[in-house]
Amino acid sequence: MAGNLTLSADIAASGMKAQAERLKVISQNMANADSISATPGGEPYRRQVVSFENYIDKETGAQMVRVDKIVDDMSPFEKKYEPNHPGADEQGYVSLPNVNPLIEMMDMKEAQRVYDANLNMLKTAREMNSSVLDILK
Repeated sequence: MAGNLTLSADIAASGMKAQAERLKVISQNMANADSISATPGGEPYRRQVVSFENYIDKETGAQMVRVDKIVDDMSPFEKKYEPNHPGADEQGYVSLPNVNPLIEMMDMKEAQRVYDANLNMLKTAREMNSSVLDILK
């Protein structure tokens, strides 16, 4: 019984680790939301997106989650007419990052809630494990 509770805690911990990585990437996106290239016609910061994968833990046989890869969002850049900007192209347009702060904030809120749910599961598993040990005394 205690082994299953420990396994539940391990699964929750893997979810927390994956969401923490997602939060890190979202934070990087937000920090670079205004990062424009200083070289003429250069590309600005490109938003990054996290994808997850399930895997079987070889020790426990449990399904866990982890970050599969972090990829660039290939959506197009918006352009703004600023002919005096050092990063403007030949037509006077500057490419803006494809980061939408509203979407990033929504993603951050979702990641935070999933992280919190896994944290509550981890706490519950530990409390139940402790209760089982108290009963066995």
